[in-house]
This record gives sequence, C-alpha cells and structure tokens, in this order.
Amino acid sequence: MAESALSMDLGLCLSLLVTCSLLYFLIQFIRLIMADSDLTLQWAEYFGHTPEISSLEDQDILILPLDMTQMSMHKEATEKALQHFGRIDILINNAGRWQRSLFVETNLDVFRALIELNYLGTISITKQVLQHMIERKRGRIVNISSAVGLIGAPLSTGYSASKHALQGFFNSLRTELTTYPDIIISNICPGPVQSNIVENALTEECDKVLSIKTDQSHKMATERCARLVLITAANNLKETWISGQPFLMGYYLWQYTPTWAWWLTAKVGERRIKNFKSGVDADSSYFTKKSK
Repeated sequence: MAESALSMDLGLCLSLLVTCSLLYFLIQFIRLIMADSDLTLQWAEYFGHTPEISSLEDQDILILPLDMTQMSMHKEATEKALQHFGRIDILINNAGRWQRSLFVETNLDVFRALIELNYLGTISITKQVLQHMIERKRGRIVNISSAVGLIGAPLSTGYSASKHALQGFFNSLRTELTTYPDIIISNICPGPVQSNIVENALTEECDKVLSIKTDQSHKMATERCARLVLITAANNLKETWISGQPFLMGYYLWQYTPTWAWWLTAKVGERRIKNFKSGVDADSSYFTKKSK
C-alpha cells in the first residue's frame, strides 16, 4: 500500500515537472516570436496603415538642439519638452563618440572629452528627466552602450572605459529604483553597426580626425539595429546584445568561457593594431579580399 502511494506521488511529481517544463518552453517560444515580430504592426501594415506615424501632426514633433557637454542646457531642454508634450515617456541616451588610437600615443584631453560626452553628459540629461519620471512613477530609459562596454578592445581604451562606466552606473541606478517598478532601464550593447562613428572618432589628439574610409558591408544595417532597440524597449529587457555573426558569438564567449575569450581577444586585438599601424581600417580588413 505504501509502495503504491509512493509510486503515485512520484508519478504526480514527474507529471507536474514535465507539464511545467513544457509550459515554460512554450512561453519562451511565444516570447521569442513576439520579440522579433510585432504582429500588431504587421497586421496594420497589411491593410495599408502605418500606426507608428499615421497619427503624427506638426505639434507632435519637437526638435531641440542639444550639446551633451553643456550640462547647463539639459534642464532647460527638459523643461521645454515637458511644456510642449506635458510628459516624457521615454529617454533614449544615444549620444557618444568613438575613439581610434593607441593609449600610449593618446593625450589625456581625449580621455577627458570621451568621459565628459559619453558618460557625464548622459548622466546629466538622465538626472533631469528622471526627476519627472519619479513624479509620474513611470517611464523608460534606454541607453545605447556598446559591445566594448562589456568587452575590452584595443584602440578604444577611452571609449570602452566610458561605456563600462555607463553599464555600471545604470545597473546601479536600477537597484535604487526598485520602489518604482514602472520605471524601466534598458542597456543595449550593439556591435558593429553601419554609421559614421568611425569617421567621426577621436584620435590621439582632440582636434585630429581619422582620415580613413571604412567598408561597412560587414556591419549590421542601421534600420535593423533600430528595430531591435525598439523591441528591447517594448519587452522591458534589462540588457540586450545586438550584433550579427561572428561578432555576436563574442558576447557569449565572454559570458560563458572567459578564459578562451581572453585568448581570442588577444589574437584579434594584435591583428587590429597591426592593421591600424599599417594605415588600413582596423576592422574592415577582416572582410575585404586582398587584391592580387
């Protein structure tokens, strides 16, 4: 009798375990489908509507020129936005500048400029907008960080440091806002994306530009990256890695096999530095065929 009861209990536990596992994977599968496809928008577009822009009028758009390094402008800009719209639902921190130079050859002013723009400027505008979000007890803050905010990379020591600082700041800020569950902070770490970030990069001197043309055919399309950023915000994700392969694999290597990732990063970094010193693009040389 006891053996029969024990067998029934084990069978019930096994059944519950299987059912819960299947339910979990079903939920994750549904989340995966919804994460990469907004069915509502697709349905509307099928019938010839574009709900994300169709209802916008002139008064729904306000452009405020803003210098992120001029902290005194941030409060005024925030007040103008609030006066015009009545509220701020989302703040996307996307200001920043890249660096392409070796540390030993780079002036200290370059590192100061990178920290002031990429880190302090972002914190300043966030501080102004967050006060309003706390009053409303809701809002979204989306931060465009970088792959090198998670992984160190040669030729971008100052840029990488500024993005590491952003990661640490917003992860810490999130813990201070636990009493405001409707204020969502998302850190987004893109890899190579098509843009002018390299052409506008700081070098070893603040007033010296990078005189090199880059091949961006191997980088993720800007539109694709923007869509994934919106998907991140819509799904309240705390952190996302956005990149194509083989770059995306690097995130996972650093997460799960850091020892091997250190070795690989050293090898790749050595080649990037060699390319840089030779006067060619440190990145695109991996993907362009050498002329015979």
